[in-house]
Amino acid sequence: MKEKLLRPVSGFWVIALIAICIGGGIYVAVQEYVALSVLLFVAAGVLCTSITVVQPNKSVVVTFFGQYVGTIAASGLFAVIPFSIRKTVSLRVRNFNSVKLKVNDVEGNPIEIAAVIVFKVINSAKALFDVDKYMAFVEIQSETALRHVASKYPYDNFNESGMSLRANADEIAKELAVELQERLSLSGVEVIEARLTHLAYSTEIASTMLQRQQASAILSARQIIVEGAVSMVDLAIRQLKESGVVELDEERKAAMINNLMVAIVSERGASPVINAGSLY
Repeated sequence: MKEKLLRPVSGFWVIALIAICIGGGIYVAVQEYVALSVLLFVAAGVLCTSITVVQPNKSVVVTFFGQYVGTIAASGLFAVIPFSIRKTVSLRVRNFNSVKLKVNDVEGNPIEIAAVIVFKVINSAKALFDVDKYMAFVEIQSETALRHVASKYPYDNFNESGMSLRANADEIAKELAVELQERLSLSGVEVIEARLTHLAYSTEIASTMLQRQQASAILSARQIIVEGAVSMVDLAIRQLKESGVVELDEERKAAMINNLMVAIVSERGASPVINAGSLY
């Protein structure tokens, strides 16, 4: 359905014509010209059916005996074809908040997800004639697109490679908006923005997945600590060797490395032990 913009006659001129018909009808009725009086009143009534008011940021779609005549996109008082059917479509920006959907991510984990869709109608003819109840169409297609996008990615990527729903919320939102635009273009709707408003594991696996996240965080932290400890021990041994403060054989070096690693990696403060004798 291609939208045709109408340039209707100003309604003020038609109102003036209606007033003239009514005034003339009253005058000729007084003069006892009944037939002419009736004709003028009928003409005024017919003209009254052509008056339509278009509010700001709304459009009116005009049909006449089943035929699409055109769309009035400007606001104001207008006159169209008498006895035509006019339907108003809002062109204002609107929000759609989806319910919390329970879907499985790409790894099969059940998650809860919801989104807010910001959209507006840009083609009134398509919104009315190409789909049945375009608002319901927007709701259903939005939830369908959200399910599809959520099933393509894991909730969280523990391998730190690739996209995930939690770590790449902006990229996921952009992909959701693009897919929604493809689905909703049939209804004459433009998607302005799509954002995730809720993302969580389902209650039946939430505690288990939380433990997994905590374990992954602990392992990552330990890895960083060990890498830093190795670097610090290597630096300490090289500086002792270069300064010549003490000569370390392999056994003393191994003992120092062990003590330094324990002191640095340990979660508790190290308790020093003073050795007054020989290592041997």
